[in-house]
Amino acid sequence: MYSILETLDLYRSQVLLGLILFSLLLFLLFLIQEYRVSKLKKKYKKLLVGNDGKNLEEILFKNIDMIDSMKLRIKNLDEKSDLLNEKVKSSIQKVGMIRYNAFDDMGSDLSFSVALLDENDTGLVISNLYGRNESISYGKPVINGESEYKLSIEEIQAIDRAKRKSLYMEDKVRRATR
Repeated sequence: MYSILETLDLYRSQVLLGLILFSLLLFLLFLIQEYRVSKLKKKYKKLLVGNDGKNLEEILFKNIDMIDSMKLRIKNLDEKSDLLNEKVKSSIQKVGMIRYNAFDDMGSDLSFSVALLDENDTGLVISNLYGRNESISYGKPVINGESEYKLSIEEIQAIDRAKRKSLYMEDKVRRATR
C-alpha cells in the first residue's frame, strides 16, 4: 500500500493532468448527450403541438383509422371510375358530318350525313336528302366502322371524319398530358 502512495506522490502532476483530461472528456460527452436530448424534446413537442395534451397513442390510432377509411373510399371511387369508363366506351364519342347537294337542281348544300360512333366505331349514320318538294331521312347501323347496308360516298366520308376527329382528339389529349 505504501508503494502505491509513493508512486502517486511521485507522479502526482501526471495523475492530476490525466484526471483533468478524463473529466473534460466526460464533460464533452455530457454536452453531446444534452444536445441529442434537446433535439428529441423539440421533436416530441412538435408532435404534440395542437393536440391539447391528448395521448399520442390515441392520436396515432385515430390517424390510422382515418387512413383506413380513406383507403376504402379510394377503392370505392376506383370501382365507380371503372364502371363509368366502361359506360363511356359505348357512348357517342365521335361525330362526323358532311353537307352536300343530293340533287343537281338544288343549291346551298341542304342535304347531310352525320356519323355518330362510340370508341369502337360502332353507332349509326343518319342521312337527310333535301329536295324541293320533300325531305327524306334514314339511318344505317355501323359496326366497327362498317355497315351491312350499302353506304353512299357522303356517308363513308362522314364516318371517316368521325374517326379522324377521334384521332385528332386523342393526339391533342396525349400532347396535353406530356
